[in-house]
Amino acid sequence: MRTLLASVLFVVSTMALAGPVYTGGWFGQGPAIKGYDPVAYFTDNQATPGKAEFATTYDDVEWRFASADHRDLFVADPEKYIPEYGGYCAYAMGAKNEKVKVDPTVFSIVGGRLFLNYSSAVREDWLQRRDEYIEAADKNWLQHKNP
Repeated sequence: MRTLLASVLFVVSTMALAGPVYTGGWFGQGPAIKGYDPVAYFTDNQATPGKAEFATTYDDVEWRFASADHRDLFVADPEKYIPEYGGYCAYAMGAKNEKVKVDPTVFSIVGGRLFLNYSSAVREDWLQRRDEYIEAADKNWLQHKNP
């Protein structure tokens, strides 16, 4: 029983250290945005899985890239490529003030910012009131980022 309790406490404590970045893994484990290359959204306008051999760590989270060039672009300016709201669903953050997982293949780039959504249907709803949701999500995210 004590071993189980110690294991649970360890998992909970490491969750707090992982930061507010969506990884898609259990208890905040695994690479950011399920291993997708954050730079490829900008340079290739597509969701591209990253590779473990082109990984780096930023803000205590592993980020994967499709190439060494993409990794180097990220390392030079990580904040430029990190998805908004820790990579959680932009619609859910704006409309409901909730952190909701995403499908990394469903994305939008608006004003040089990367937004991810839960699904294509949710993205369509988000696009209808995009500016309103972004304004609300920007405010809501501050509560999640700095609890």
